[in-house]
Amino acid sequence: MFVDQAEIRVRGGNGGSGCVAFNRERFRPKGGPSGGNGGRGGNVYVVATEGVDTLLDFAGKHHWYAENGRPGEGAQCAGHNGADVLIELPPGTLIYDRDTGVLLKDLTKIGERVCIASGGGGGRGNKSFATPTHQTPIENEPGEPGEERALRLELKLIADIGLVGLPNAGKSTLLSAVSKATPKIAPYPFTTLAPQLGIAELSGFRRLVLADIPGLIEGAHEGQGLGDEFLKHIERTRVIVHMVDVMPFDGAPPAIEAYRTIRSELTKFSSTLADKRELIVANKVDLDPGGEALSEFREQLGREVIPISAATRAGLAELAERMWSLVERERPAKTEAPRPERVPPHLGNAS
Repeated sequence: MFVDQAEIRVRGGNGGSGCVAFNRERFRPKGGPSGGNGGRGGNVYVVATEGVDTLLDFAGKHHWYAENGRPGEGAQCAGHNGADVLIELPPGTLIYDRDTGVLLKDLTKIGERVCIASGGGGGRGNKSFATPTHQTPIENEPGEPGEERALRLELKLIADIGLVGLPNAGKSTLLSAVSKATPKIAPYPFTTLAPQLGIAELSGFRRLVLADIPGLIEGAHEGQGLGDEFLKHIERTRVIVHMVDVMPFDGAPPAIEAYRTIRSELTKFSSTLADKRELIVANKVDLDPGGEALSEFREQLGREVIPISAATRAGLAELAERMWSLVERERPAKTEAPRPERVPPHLGNAS
């Protein structure tokens, strides 16, 4: 099951209280204070983890609490620190403070790790209050409470290529032909009900990550069909591959109208989508042996069109190379590995 939204509550562990104790050892009747400090509460971390693809784990578990620190003990024994909690999230997860709507973190890189709720510090035991003039203190400190947040998680898939087009344009067939993904394929609209990811292996140890979203229809940006719910998943893609059926079945719009419909929906949904590099692919050319439909589409569009047949795999090698070339232009420069971060305690809190 593909789940791309969830709400959870996280809480750092409370710090342990300091101890009030005095030495009562043999031959030391007045051994002095010996209360140890309390342990620190555990932290709650989030980390972008390879292999985690959805937020399904959070559909049934909404509370993620770190362990409390243990209280201090006599003989100057400090309490144990509470165990941390590690929440593994898919790369591409946006973490919002649910109450204020503030974006706390956008996990875009695998291995990126953030402390989202800090544990409280341990309280001091009475040994820490001893001074030359106050040699038998009975003071101690309670542990500090851990941070607590209500979070809203939203997943936007990270892929090199986003496949768009009307229902039955052949996106799922293409994904299955160039990768090991196994999306549902059938001769009726809306066979794809959730985004699908696939990895295309190219020669020279090159690979492309492709995202196929459910077919769009006119009005998708207003919630028509399934497109409005999943259009966000191609906002992070570097290149859009716009698939058009040049031999539509009876009752379906002609190729040029299908193209313009999808372009209109992308523009209305997000200017980010409208500005992405686009590769136009004419699918099902095996049903157009004379090439009349393809020529007409090219003439009406006035732009480069790559002909393929996802079913017979004709033209897929050329398409893969063109996708790689465009993606390489859009790849950001390599940076250093991400370092652990911490969300400031005040960030996201209501004023």
